[in-house]
Amino acid sequence: MRFKTVNTEFTRFLFVGGLNTLSYYTIYLVLHNVFSMPYLLAHIVGFLISLNISFFLNCYVTYRIKPTLKKYLYFPLTQVVNMSVSTTLIYIFVEFLHLNSNIAPFAAVLFTIPITFAVSGKILKDTAQPK
Repeated sequence: MRFKTVNTEFTRFLFVGGLNTLSYYTIYLVLHNVFSMPYLLAHIVGFLISLNISFFLNCYVTYRIKPTLKKYLYFPLTQVVNMSVSTTLIYIFVEFLHLNSNIAPFAAVLFTIPITFAVSGKILKDTAQPK
């Protein structure tokens, strides 16, 4: 398999997403299990911290663009849908489907990957182009 066929924006996005998910999940588990933070609050705090990690990884690795203050300020918009969908799914998984609160965030992320890729590419690339 050739490196160019594997080294696409989407595969880089998946790699960065994997790293970011690992950072989010680690933060979530520490807050929820070590500090006994309620699962939804631990989810939100972990999400906000990993949002910053995601911004820089997506700029440098996924889209290979220079991070700017303007892009940094727009980037949270890429996560509005992600945060809404993932929070709703986590709540449904835990409260209605009785999935363990340690597993629910991982299950939710599987649904949000394609949505986040499309939205983040649109916002980061559009803000990168002069108008």
